[in-house]
This record gives sequence, structure tokens and C-alpha cells, in this order.
Amino acid sequence: MVSFTLFDTAIGPCALAWSKRGIAGVHLPETSEEETRARICERFPHAREAKPVAGIRRARDAITDVLSGTASDFASIDLDMESVPQFHWRVYAAAQKIPFGATTTYGCLAERIGAAGAARAVGQALARNPFPIIVPCHRVIAASGGMGGFSASGGISLKLRLLAKERSGDVVQLSGCLTLSH
Repeated sequence: MVSFTLFDTAIGPCALAWSKRGIAGVHLPETSEEETRARICERFPHAREAKPVAGIRRARDAITDVLSGTASDFASIDLDMESVPQFHWRVYAAAQKIPFGATTTYGCLAERIGAAGAARAVGQALARNPFPIIVPCHRVIAASGGMGGFSASGGISLKLRLLAKERSGDVVQLSGCLTLSH
């Protein structure tokens, strides 16, 4: 059974879906609360709207903090990875180590997971990220310094807004590969 809740953030109404295993999905804002609700129900057709329990409230609050421009820790948030392919899981685990306010490239992330040369596959995995913000795919950019893609509603414009919030308005890209600790 999957449950979901809607919640207000600095960038609009978001949705959070969960199962007994943990967070099953995060949905960034659509044009309205009704549209956000419709999209989360489309992703999880059998989900029911419910009041979040303590662990889900912590995730909701952490997402709200990040979307307001405040660093937050997602280390204690359980993710429901049951339907996530193994390669994607590795990409998401590495992306979660990108610090608040920092960026890295698709190629560097591929190297980090031992898949040098798989930048395009990393990009495809991030495009299917069911946990945006918790898995900060917006912090991954193209090697050219361009933004790459962003599959959430709002696309690249939203990606730029998220990065700007994390940097108090300055979008600064790191050169070279970001060194991430194991």
C-alpha cells in the first residue's frame, strides 16, 4: 500500500509518496495543487492520501528546507528501492553524496560508481529519479558546463532555480570532478 501527502514549499505544492519500505516517490510542483495531486496519483494509481507518520514528516520537512535554500540531511530517510534497477540505485547513492550547493558532472558521477564512460547512462538514470531533492539530481550538470537535462515540471528553469536557492542566488559550477567520500 502506498500513501501520499501534498505539502507547501517555497517553490510550490510538492507531493511525497511512501510505502512501508520508505519514500516511494517525490513529485516537484506542477502548476497547481490539483495538478500535483493528479500527477502523484498518476505515478501511484492505487495510492491513498494520508497524514504522514514521523519518518515521512522528517522527509517532508527536509525537502521543504532544501527548497527554501537551507541545507538538510537525508541520511536517515529510507527509500523504497524495490522497483529501482541496480545501476540506478548506484547512481542515486553517489548523487546523494553531492554536497548542498555543489555540482558535479554526469561523467564524474559515472567515474564515481566505477562506470567511466557511462555519462549518458547516468543521465538516463537521473532522468528517471523517483526521489528528486532527496537524490539531488539537480546538482549534476554537463561536462561542458551546461545544465544538461531536468525531467521535473519546469525543466532546466527549475533546475537553475534550485541551484540558485542552494547558492543564495549564485549558480557556480565546479570544475573537474567533485571528490566524494565513500
